[in-house]
Amino acid sequence: CSLVLVAAGMPRKPGMTRDHLFKVNADIAKGIVEACAKFCPQAVVALIVNPINSIVPAMAELYKKAGLDPKKIVGVTTLDCVRANKFVSDIVGCHPSNVEVPVIGGHDGITIMPVFSQEPMAARIDQSALEALDKKTQDAG
Repeated sequence: CSLVLVAAGMPRKPGMTRDHLFKVNADIAKGIVEACAKFCPQAVVALIVNPINSIVPAMAELYKKAGLDPKKIVGVTTLDCVRANKFVSDIVGCHPSNVEVPVIGGHDGITIMPVFSQEPMAARIDQSALEALDKKTQDAG
């Protein structure tokens, strides 16, 4: 196979630290990535496992130690875009599929930067509410 898409792990629960989430989900990802290294070492392994900005480098290091190409381990981070789209759609009263907020930056707290100015539906939202949506998007994970 040429692509393994991994959507796995436990969601972050209220009060749970990113460190605790990492410990739980890293064990889950490790088992899957080790199986990929054994059974499909040439495949790109696309991880959707939080906290993605910590899991991907750790799993890439596992591949590297196994003598495999660590660049075959990638993270899928459209989750922040989906969240921003949903938040905008809830406010303006449309379906989330009609909204496409680009999100740039990282995938942790203030490094998450939704670019609401690039989505016409978001133009309907008051600026002060957009500032609150920035924070909501940043803190959603």
